[in-house]
Amino acid sequence: MKQKIFALLAALCLLAGCAGKTEPVAPVVDPAPPTVDPTPVTPTEPSEAEQAEARLRERIAGMSIEEKVGQMFFVRCPEMGATEDVAAYHLGGLLLFGRDYKDADGGWLSAEELTAKLESYQAAADIPLFIGSDEEGGTVTRASRDPKLFAQPLPSPQELYAARGMDGLAAKTLDYNKQLLALGINVNLAPVCDVSTDAGDFIYARSFGRDAAATSEFVTAAVGAIRDAGVAAVLKHFPGYGNNTDTHTGVAIDKRPYETFEQSDFLPFRAGMGAGAPFVLVSHNVVECMDAALPASLSPAVHEVLRETLGFDGIVITDDLAMDAVKQYANGEAAVLAVLAGNDMLITSDYQNDIPAVLAAVADGRIAESDIDAHVLRILRYKQAQGWIE
Repeated sequence: MKQKIFALLAALCLLAGCAGKTEPVAPVVDPAPPTVDPTPVTPTEPSEAEQAEARLRERIAGMSIEEKVGQMFFVRCPEMGATEDVAAYHLGGLLLFGRDYKDADGGWLSAEELTAKLESYQAAADIPLFIGSDEEGGTVTRASRDPKLFAQPLPSPQELYAARGMDGLAAKTLDYNKQLLALGINVNLAPVCDVSTDAGDFIYARSFGRDAAATSEFVTAAVGAIRDAGVAAVLKHFPGYGNNTDTHTGVAIDKRPYETFEQSDFLPFRAGMGAGAPFVLVSHNVVECMDAALPASLSPAVHEVLRETLGFDGIVITDDLAMDAVKQYANGEAAVLAVLAGNDMLITSDYQNDIPAVLAAVADGRIAESDIDAHVLRILRYKQAQGWIE
């Protein structure tokens, strides 16, 4: 049987041409796919926000160091030569006090007179100025004390709330800030975010006078009203004043634990940031749980809390560097330390000495020019968003 099978296989092999050496069968290969040019990728057009940011960075790159440092100074308006100094020092802002609402003879300015005065300052500036005033209400008012500008000074937040409730407080705040803007004042150094419930505290009369939750509600309402009026709100006095003494007249040491700030003092500031406040003002209190050596305004550690923990990316500004709490840092040193700490703007009366001190610190490498650029970028972002610059 096996022999028959072998014979059959041999016959089949001969019929198929299997005898002798056979050629290998070539593998079947699919033809190469046709070459197709890849679809060109259209570059994504930068968004409006990206274009705006690029314009700002380009503008800053073209500014002199004197122009950039000048933008960081929000100075107390000088009695004489304000227009000249705005131009000479490239100032970023002017802060008005009581005397600025009066003429040379001590009489109150009319709306027309004040507006013309402020317009002359703006005309002298290459980049439009912040023009600010403290209009907290109650014991701290500037513009509304002028009877030619307002029917009465703005009542304190505590008085407004007691008489009108939160809606009435917000409505009055909106009305007064609209009038400020009409006069040419575009920054209100308010609201006070400090939590104080003790009438014996220095800051009590200026505060909302209630706990952190109620103060947060007030801050949200006040910032919203100031914002809706077209004015920039300034949250003060970070990280929270507590029961400390007056830093206008001396050093104040805050010994409270960090948990108190987390659970109370930070809450109104968070509320104000959430409501869109573009500024936070830092106090001169020495807050031991954050930095036992330096006033908050000059402390990198305190500014790190504000930037990193609370996530604030707006304009950080010092309290007035002319106050006694920082007078030990003389000859422009307070201004240099304020920049090193992370402030974007400095409130000062002594800008003729402070600006050269900061310029010298940049020249000798103590302050990096890239840090100056970052501060100026935050300032110009707001001015651009308001339509003041392209």
